[in-house]
Amino acid sequence: MAAVTAPLPPLPSSRIAHLDMDAFYASVELLRYPQLQGLPVVIGGGRSAQDEALAAAYAGRLADIPVDAFPRLRDYAGRGVITTATYPARHFGVGSAMGMMKAARLCPQAILLPVDFAEYRRFSRRFKEVIVSIAPVMEDRGVDEVYIDFTEVPGGQEEGGRALAQRIQRRIAEATGLTCSIGVAPNKLIAKMASEFNKPNGISVVHPDDLQTLIWPLACRKINGVGPKADARLQGHGIHTIGELAVRPREWLVEHFGRSYGAWLHDAAWGRDSRPVVTESEPVSMSRETTFDRDLHAVADRAELGRIFTELCEQVAGDLQRKGYVGKTIGIKLRYDDFKIATRDQTVERHTQDAAVIRRVAGLCLKRVPLTKRLRLLGVRVGNLLPEACAAALPPPGWGESAPLF
Repeated sequence: MAAVTAPLPPLPSSRIAHLDMDAFYASVELLRYPQLQGLPVVIGGGRSAQDEALAAAYAGRLADIPVDAFPRLRDYAGRGVITTATYPARHFGVGSAMGMMKAARLCPQAILLPVDFAEYRRFSRRFKEVIVSIAPVMEDRGVDEVYIDFTEVPGGQEEGGRALAQRIQRRIAEATGLTCSIGVAPNKLIAKMASEFNKPNGISVVHPDDLQTLIWPLACRKINGVGPKADARLQGHGIHTIGELAVRPREWLVEHFGRSYGAWLHDAAWGRDSRPVVTESEPVSMSRETTFDRDLHAVADRAELGRIFTELCEQVAGDLQRKGYVGKTIGIKLRYDDFKIATRDQTVERHTQDAAVIRRVAGLCLKRVPLTKRLRLLGVRVGNLLPEACAAALPPPGWGESAPLF
């Protein structure tokens, strides 16, 4: 008599989470300044003399700084942009990447705090350590967001992933004092949209049969990958929602938006996304740039530009050394006073992370761009990266003595 083989258990359905920290930079600052809770606060720019004076006067007692002592957005003068803002500030229409002078007209009473990237990176490492201790398959997408594969994690299928999301949310709050919002869905595309449904401190779970009720009513702009220009073109064809996009035939989308992007739009509207959660990915490039407080001229402001240029090269070199990479393509980026952009790059013979080499080659790139107009922004980039360990046997790069422009 033949042995009876028990049927294999069904494979678990794919459950992917997108976790987004709530107003991350602002929330980190509110841990230092709890007296600002519930107030409109804007994060942007560097430390001012007033910031330095407050930090010195209340060293070790930052929570004791009177609210009236903080700088206000209405007093800001310059061309900086907002990095982030608290939710009370957002109610006035203030948002990330907005010019601070424009934001001052919308919410002049907002408190202005300087950016502290070192502190944000420290908290970023802490919340990610919490996540991987619970769900090790995590894709790092920046300082404040990640994708997590719940599929095989204990509790990852319970309530569609809600139970595991609650556990992660609770553990992050215990470890950092910060809140996050989590979307759980069959794939990364839908999970990212879902993480926006119940901000702040919310959890949203989307199942495959929720596509028409939860996703299709959303604006096409909610799809990660549909930018302002593509959205404007879609609206020009009378397509405003994801549901309206879904009913357009794939052939029509390919005809009007190209073979690759048109096919992707059709798949996205139908919630199709096969991208895995990638635990390790190599950066393509590293860069540093700065927008000047006033427009600078290559001749009249040569000394100041030279100092800034050197600092940018040293910062990029420091980033490469700290993260363990070397690069082979060195480039510069300029934005003129008329907002036009110029870029140039040069590939060197050997990979490098040396600040002097980066400075020298970037200086050569500068000689290849027009410098008659005033400059609004200057940036330095190193690309074609390779992990340092892979290049350890290479000899140090050697370059000629051509002097840089600045």
